[in-house]
Amino acid sequence: MSQSPRVVITGMGAVSNLGLNADSTWAGMREGRSGISRVGGGDFERYRDTWTCRIAGVVPNFDPTARIEHREAKRLDRFTQLGVTAGVEAVEQSGIDFSKVDPERAGVVVGSGIGGIITIEEGIHQMIDRGPDRLSPFTVPRLMVNAVTGNLSIRYRLLGPASAHATACASSGHAIGDAMLYLRRGMADVMIAGGAEAAVSPLCVAAFMTMKALSTRNDAPEKASRPFDADRDGFVLGEGAAMLVLETEEHAKRRGATIYAELLGFGNSSDAAHITAPDPQGLGASRAMRWALRDARLNVDQIEYINAHGTSTPLGDQAEVAAVLSLFGAHARKSAGGRLMMSSTKSMHGHTLGASGALESIACIHAVRDGVIPPTINLDTPDEGFDLDFVPHHARERRVRYAMNNTFGFGGHNVTLILGRYED
Repeated sequence: MSQSPRVVITGMGAVSNLGLNADSTWAGMREGRSGISRVGGGDFERYRDTWTCRIAGVVPNFDPTARIEHREAKRLDRFTQLGVTAGVEAVEQSGIDFSKVDPERAGVVVGSGIGGIITIEEGIHQMIDRGPDRLSPFTVPRLMVNAVTGNLSIRYRLLGPASAHATACASSGHAIGDAMLYLRRGMADVMIAGGAEAAVSPLCVAAFMTMKALSTRNDAPEKASRPFDADRDGFVLGEGAAMLVLETEEHAKRRGATIYAELLGFGNSSDAAHITAPDPQGLGASRAMRWALRDARLNVDQIEYINAHGTSTPLGDQAEVAAVLSLFGAHARKSAGGRLMMSSTKSMHGHTLGASGALESIACIHAVRDGVIPPTINLDTPDEGFDLDFVPHHARERRVRYAMNNTFGFGGHNVTLILGRYED
């Protein structure tokens, strides 16, 4: 049986509340800067006395026409605008010319937990106020979860594998993992993969608010997202997008591409326990990590950094810490001198739901490439029993070879990716 081809990363793109491209987003993570602020306007003001949560991570000063033609941008939901913008940046950074690539061997996989929720909300208002016949004919193409995949495929005329994942907060982790499998199986030579989310809308905020999932630290937005801290009170909703260009090593080297990192492992499991709460012992998360390690042919002591799912919810953080301590043992325990570092960049950009796995993969790529571990800000007092090195407050310079990225979603979905420093 022939060995599967190595899968490498040759391009990155991002739009987030920390920056309008991949470089500035990474700079915000490295600097430990918060992208969380108060939100207002529209229904947030109309029902202002009933909102217990008035904070989110909104992308500031985003102009979709910087990379998308004006007429086309008007036909896209905000989540698609974000996703296509990040995808175009990733392609540009990769230097790939798709006119010189077999289009049947190039594809796109993008994840989104919710899709075009802003279009749905606007459509309901229009229908009630003006009647159903006044809805835009672009309503369905705007709201569908596969809109980013479709628009990127059309833009670059990519005829190979194309799909979209909607597995809540694990969506873009699934997308990247599936893209890797397409490359390994010989079904493609190059894939665009990632995720996009624009769910900072009144309906979404209200829905998560009534679940009591959101932080209500409205008086100090920049302090609200505090993963693993004893004083955490819920997650902070964020928006954004991130895309990667993945290639087989052979294809990337043949065209002389710059290789930023290698994608080595993918684990995918289900809790099968509860529709929103994680398995309290983190058993599903532990399986995903274990299977990703097996896929990458690595041992637990070879992982030096984990970008945690780390949402800042009481139950979620507890389950993830339990899973990591159970699987990694002494290598993870700070009290035992373990060298494993684990941080949550959600402390800075909030929870971008379906875009999380892709956005946080960029942090892992830079960790293995640049030797810089992004911090967990706002971590003043780790919760009891959280015996891990969470890289509190400030980034740390440390040369690491292998990094792990965890993304877990409602429905019990667990995805783990393993990235490594590329060595020829």
